[in-house]
Amino acid sequence: MAKITLKGSPVNTIGELPSIGSQAPDFKLTATDLSEKTLADFKGSKLVLNIFPSLDTPTCAASVRRFNQLATGMNNTKVLAISKDLPFAHARFCSSEGIENVIDLSGFKCSSSFGKEYGVEIIDGPLAELFSRAVVIIDENGKVIYTQQVPEIVDEPNYDAVLKALA
Repeated sequence: MAKITLKGSPVNTIGELPSIGSQAPDFKLTATDLSEKTLADFKGSKLVLNIFPSLDTPTCAASVRRFNQLATGMNNTKVLAISKDLPFAHARFCSSEGIENVIDLSGFKCSSSFGKEYGVEIIDGPLAELFSRAVVIIDENGKVIYTQQVPEIVDEPNYDAVLKALA
């Protein structure tokens, strides 16, 4: 389990992020049109999984905005914004913010399978059952090539490290 903090207070995740070089765990998440999306739906593209607790927090919203900007310069790469927010909240946020370069996916129906498989489900503290803030990059063949568990939930990911891993 990963030991992270929320405003300095310790919290834990259910496990660890997938290891570099491993096959990315499959997932089933819900898109804003309520369709189900799986890892296979993105085969042939690099994926940046921007995983976070909720769009309704300043840091999470900032990360989606930043990845939306970065996505315009990413070749053969899709950015997936993943939280347990309802698909309707994802759609509302993206519409009001002009977010067009990321694919919003919700884990609200996944019975925590995504959170368990990717090791990002928070198991204690005030955000229990939500996802921690993390980034996972998957190559075109479904292999994990980079992971970043953000140690303090209120901090943004290290975007420079993400871009370096994609280069």
